[in-house]
Amino acid sequence: MVDILRELQSLGSPQTVKTCRRHGAEGEMYGVKISDLKKLVKRVKGNHALVLELWDTQNSDAMYLAALAADGREFTRKQLDGWAKTAWWYMLSCYAVPYVAAEHPAAFGIAQKWMKARAESVASAGWNTYALALAVRPDSELDFAAIQERLDFVQASIDSAANRVRYCMNGFVISVGCYVEPLLRSAQNTAQAIGQVQVDLADTACRVPLAVDAIDKVVQMGRVGRKRKSTKC
Repeated sequence: MVDILRELQSLGSPQTVKTCRRHGAEGEMYGVKISDLKKLVKRVKGNHALVLELWDTQNSDAMYLAALAADGREFTRKQLDGWAKTAWWYMLSCYAVPYVAAEHPAAFGIAQKWMKARAESVASAGWNTYALALAVRPDSELDFAAIQERLDFVQASIDSAANRVRYCMNGFVISVGCYVEPLLRSAQNTAQAIGQVQVDLADTACRVPLAVDAIDKVVQMGRVGRKRKSTKC
């Protein structure tokens, strides 16, 4: 692991660190671009112990690399809970952790547990885990009634949800509309109801996608219901 950390440090950039700080990252990091992290995945993939060690460094770059290389099917639920609790900024809680948790056989149960968490970061991880699980699993494995309940919950409560949770709820609606064709109309109705979701994205040029437009774009492309090959990107 020491060699990998040294390489991460050599790949780091002060400018990337500066950008991440503007996005709210206050912990340890070298500032490695995700494109460079992906080049190291093969050196970690298949080594579950190393994946866990990299995450435990609490260095953002090492943690994100761990998520890219991890196989969620090898995790215990306790290990995933630990990752959700220790993800210290949104790139880890909203993306890295869901990448892995969505691969777990019990992804939907894990997601529903996290959604109820008081911690904004854990709840955010829950919504994105659910969204990613929908994106990769065939419709035959989905509980449409449970998904509809989540859509109804979003419509009723998104305005009162925590900041990043609102962003992830919006993403969930988009995911349903794009990947679950039997619920396309329901997702479109929810998207219309919630409109432009307001989220504080700090000192950045980022924007919250308008769910109506995001879903419509996929409809126009004729790609509704076409699943992703991987939870990771």
